Amino acid sequence: MALAAGALIGPYEILSLLGAGGMGEVYKARDTRLHRVIALKTLPAEKVSDAERKRQFLIEARAASQLNHPNIVTIHDIFELNGAYFIAMECVAGETLEQMNTHGGVRCADAMKYAFDIADALIAAHAAGIIHRDLKPANIMISDDGRVKLLDFGLAKLVEAPLAAGVDAATLTAMGAEGIAGTPAYMSPEQVERHELDARSDIFSYGLVLYEMFCGERAFRGETWVSILTAVLRDEPRPMREIKPEVPAAMEEHIARCLRKDPSERFQTMNEVKKDLAKMPSRVAESGAGTASSTGERAVSISAPREEARSIAVLPFANLSAEKENEYFSDGLAEEIMNALAKVPELKVIARTSAFAFRGKEQDLRVIGERLRVGTILEGSVRRAGNRVRVTAQLIRISDESHLWSERYDREMTDIFAIQDEISQAIAGALKVKLVAPQRSTANVEAFQHYLKGLYWYQRYTGESLTKAEESFKRALEIDPNYAPAWAGLAVFYYGVAALCIKRAAEMAPLAKSAAERALALDPTVSEAHSVLGLVSGAVEYDWKSAERHYQTAMAVDPVPPLVRLRYALYYLTPQRRLDEAVEQYRRALETDPLSMLVHFGMAYALYCQRKYDRAIEHASKSVELYPDFWLVHYALGLAQSQVGLLDDAMVSLETTVRLSPAFTQAVGFLAAAYFRAGKSEQAKKLIEEIREKGTRQFVSPLCFAVYYAAKGEADKMFESMNTALAEHDPTLSRVNTEPYFDPYHGDPRYRELMKKINLS
Repeated sequence: MALAAGALIGPYEILSLLGAGGMGEVYKARDTRLHRVIALKTLPAEKVSDAERKRQFLIEARAASQLNHPNIVTIHDIFELNGAYFIAMECVAGETLEQMNTHGGVRCADAMKYAFDIADALIAAHAAGIIHRDLKPANIMISDDGRVKLLDFGLAKLVEAPLAAGVDAATLTAMGAEGIAGTPAYMSPEQVERHELDARSDIFSYGLVLYEMFCGERAFRGETWVSILTAVLRDEPRPMREIKPEVPAAMEEHIARCLRKDPSERFQTMNEVKKDLAKMPSRVAESGAGTASSTGERAVSISAPREEARSIAVLPFANLSAEKENEYFSDGLAEEIMNALAKVPELKVIARTSAFAFRGKEQDLRVIGERLRVGTILEGSVRRAGNRVRVTAQLIRISDESHLWSERYDREMTDIFAIQDEISQAIAGALKVKLVAPQRSTANVEAFQHYLKGLYWYQRYTGESLTKAEESFKRALEIDPNYAPAWAGLAVFYYGVAALCIKRAAEMAPLAKSAAERALALDPTVSEAHSVLGLVSGAVEYDWKSAERHYQTAMAVDPVPPLVRLRYALYYLTPQRRLDEAVEQYRRALETDPLSMLVHFGMAYALYCQRKYDRAIEHASKSVELYPDFWLVHYALGLAQSQVGLLDDAMVSLETTVRLSPAFTQAVGFLAAAYFRAGKSEQAKKLIEEIREKGTRQFVSPLCFAVYYAAKGEADKMFESMNTALAEHDPTLSRVNTEPYFDPYHGDPRYRELMKKINLS
């Protein structure tokens, strides 16, 4: 049954068709109650005519809806309407594994990572008593941030036909594709023969998925259903290393055991599968099989669950001091330990923004571990009283919540550096990794405390907090003028004020450049300072070659700070229209900072610039659910909604942006453009007049007006605003080249001249 765009199925408004298969269609839809994009799977009445099968399906589907795992697509709703069944589920932006395999297979390093994610999902499902029955590449999504998401748990049960075991070939031929649940090339022998299934059937299908991921071709092939099913029952797959010599021998042996015809000879549980994967070499060659997906190189070095054991999230230390403002100190202590551990090459350390997302939330440590994908967590507390400080810390293994190490320190404040070092060394010892001896940028505890205050306030991103950040960085430098990180912090602050349109870039960029150069004169290794010079060189001075050199230097460190990747993607790759590379940088940033608000904004914005509006909406919508008070994700959502005609939604998103961040005046231009497109010309005009009057008292980005005039088709006024932005060295001008509102004007000589002036022609 085909559903037209705009049709209402219960509370769900159909947006577009995503795909179709033997069990019905899948549509992108909008939940009109919760204002989120979902996937709506239809199951036609003829597929569910048998009462017993219908009852069993509902039991299993409801059980599947209870699964709560980061690698399993969430089921939101199951309901019947006019004899048909519908399943509303999480809509994942990305590609199926089947689509990725069409590009020539998957890189060995990525395939190893996906193997673990799929195993984790099946372990969770089997523990809940649910067998997948139709595990195949088409039912495995790889999201834009590189995470596996399994689809359709338990749904194959719905379309099983009541066949006897040992059905002959003639009967199979007569039945065609309708007689067997599942896809022939990914079925287990016992599934073909209609025997009772258990978890070992999924293990066989899992082996088939891995075979195809690593080799780029199916294990069992044939011209007809009969020939494929016969191969599943009788044949052995071609040796993997004959197809792809770079496939690790251990992986070939692992998959071969999954694919034993006799279930008793396979791994007996997915836990056994995962334990065997843990015996693989700690790293898989980066030059592995296949090519990258169309979203950019998925270059990831993965070590098996040993990586989970050598991965850590340092949660914000609880501030037990009498004064609330001492939170900056407890945060800073945790971050300094985090930074020390991040220098260990074999240890995965989650970045600050993601680790600190759980502040003040009573959550199960296992949930935090799953969200951040780590094996260990460090938590602690800090109590200050006068010049004394008490620090407690404990390292916890997620798998069994056991304490690997814990300690309490009662010291003078002058010993704070020693406390940091002792905690870091203790953690390194517990995780059996070698810690690099720390190099202090300052020996002055007071300067260090003001630096921590600067970081604390800057990361709150409000007008008031930015003022406090500037004061703190400057105070740290008054105490110790040779404190390189404080100079770098000041440089980031100056550029941030310009990027947020609070002050003119022409005024702030020289200050940012000077502070960054001062930091590098003291310490040439400060990555943040190099990235700020990249920002100024490219987005302000339009010297893209110089910008590239600075970014290359900034990213030569290991690990690369997630926000450095963000700046490189947003202010260098995006203006160059190298958008696949930008998406890849965001994906890699999310590996160590999976909950970063800024990186999630960057990903949604890159998809918007690629004109992948639906995927941008999906990613931004989920980000809004995570961060309802972060204006930039509302902004990205509103941009994409405007381009697909969801003008009512776009106006709500952009109005929210303006309400949450009045200083970000560029959003006002997009809001006025949305008003105009929605037929609210007077409202748009009034808004522009208000912002123009505001510009007599404070800085307003000229691009605000350019977008509005572009929407109206007033080219002369649009180019006048753009040239004003050029004179102001407005950083956002560098992204005009990728903004859809300006697409109709690319052929205008004035546009080409503007691009030439900013060296993007």
